[in-house]
Amino acid sequence: MTELLKNWIETTMASAGNFGIAVLMFAENIFPPIPSELIMPLAGFTAHTKPESGLTVTSVIIAGVLGTMAGTMPWYYLGVWLGEERLRTLADRYGKWVGMTGEDLDRANRWFYRHGAVAVFLGRLVPGLRTVISLPAGIARMRLAPFLAYSTLGSTIWIALLTGAGYALGQNYELVDQYLAPVSKIVVVSLAAALGVWIWKKKRHKT
Repeated sequence: MTELLKNWIETTMASAGNFGIAVLMFAENIFPPIPSELIMPLAGFTAHTKPESGLTVTSVIIAGVLGTMAGTMPWYYLGVWLGEERLRTLADRYGKWVGMTGEDLDRANRWFYRHGAVAVFLGRLVPGLRTVISLPAGIARMRLAPFLAYSTLGSTIWIALLTGAGYALGQNYELVDQYLAPVSKIVVVSLAAALGVWIWKKKRHKT
């Protein structure tokens, strides 16, 4: 995390309040390198320590969810309009500019086709999958209503946890970003292991 990016987040939040938080979370979904793991803890910290800002825990969670949901839609419709092959080609060619590769897309596709619609909910809770999980949902032409429902539920949980962590940690809110990186890897490995056990048991049951 560069100091410049951190200052930009702080300035946007300070000058635009809840609307600024929504804009930041929209940008976080469009450009994955912008981390929600810093935006929302900072918002929670600000709501706790600066009541004059007009921010409250409830308002920043709502703003974060609205911005996130607005940011999911371009990716969903890219999946609908472009399809898997063209998206993978574009990701391999230009993905470095938005922090996404063909490998990221393949991982999201595997999640979606193994878990179905629930993958949208689970993916919203895993850093690295949060944004790209919208693409396979669009590729598969998942119905919009359940896509929005699962996305909103998962995003609300994620954003509430980050905001609460920032509120509780105070000036140490940046620790959320530092500690979530290794934790997210553990979560991914654990979910993959659980999926493997489930598939093994299912095959064993059939035989």
